[in-house]
Amino acid sequence: MSDPSGGPLLPAEFADLEPFARRWCLATEPARYAERLNSTMADMEAFYDAAFGRVRDAMAYLDRFPLQELSATQENLLHLVYSLIMVSLPVEVWHQPRVIDSGTAYFDRYLEPAP
Repeated sequence: MSDPSGGPLLPAEFADLEPFARRWCLATEPARYAERLNSTMADMEAFYDAAFGRVRDAMAYLDRFPLQELSATQENLLHLVYSLIMVSLPVEVWHQPRVIDSGTAYFDRYLEPAP
């Protein structure tokens, strides 16, 4: 996810989402889930509001490239989309980071999408 040069993490076409990249371009589902649980609703809503309208553009952009040949910035964009999926139910339905009435339950995944 990180760019050691401090340069952009996302393709230039998605520079408007760069303010969310360092926080939400997370490579694994457990990292995305942990970020969701540690976020406020205001944080998730700001990300959701900025990114939701760009999802179709992001997917159309990424569809132009073979999945296994994505550049680092393209892969970061894919991870950003995965994070948007992770926050969509809390923002749209639950209005809280955790599943309603889930207590301290936790779900571990053993397989994840590639990349």
